[in-house]
Amino acid sequence: MVSIPGGRFNMGSPEDEKASQEDERPQHLVSIQPFCMGKYPITQGQWKYVANLPKIKRELELEPSCFPGDNLPVERVSWYDAQEFCIRLSRITGRNYRLPSEAQWEYACRARTSTPFHFGKTTTTDLANYCGQDKNINDKIYEGIYSKEVRGIYRQQTTEVGSFPPNDFGLYDMHGLVWEWCADEEHENYWEAPIDGSVWVDNQDGEYRILRGGSWDCFPHLCRSGARFFENPRVRKKEFGFRVVI
Repeated sequence: MVSIPGGRFNMGSPEDEKASQEDERPQHLVSIQPFCMGKYPITQGQWKYVANLPKIKRELELEPSCFPGDNLPVERVSWYDAQEFCIRLSRITGRNYRLPSEAQWEYACRARTSTPFHFGKTTTTDLANYCGQDKNINDKIYEGIYSKEVRGIYRQQTTEVGSFPPNDFGLYDMHGLVWEWCADEEHENYWEAPIDGSVWVDNQDGEYRILRGGSWDCFPHLCRSGARFFENPRVRKKEFGFRVVI
């Protein structure tokens, strides 16, 4: 776990940020209290340990991941699986582990930056694991570059956590690798969003939950600090993982 200092930041993306979407607006000032966050996404080794603990609300598959390796991030886990992991870990440690709020996640990712990536105005596949090659999908070309950098590589799978440089808070793999579940429900924009960094939930049984950060299979514009994605909380995909906060 890494200690994240409190502070204030502009959450969301400005209109002139390349590839930004309307659901990333309006930008709004959020105050964040200090918290601790996992230095890396939860690994398969950590997952196996917790999955072997007694069931609390639901069973956990011991080895759910598509790409096996103890130091690789766990993937193919649903939002509900991640919640069960947090509950079991909290019980055995006596600490309140949970998924981050969307505001906590973005604040931690940005690490006091306001650029599209915590690295700066763009990124490369030397800095993160994402699809750095162009793809033709349904007769539309999706670019493996964000700005004017050279095209990189497409690893086509996860890499070991900590394989790339950290941000200024000491967090690794905040761009790419695996999409990370957040606690919040999906909202179509930031109107009426909390300004205190709390989890934004209107209905505990909300249909969709937020993921952040992009993945090994994403194009770089989806890996931006402000980019948002959402999915049914029951869905398991080989691009979906998570990290925890206290």
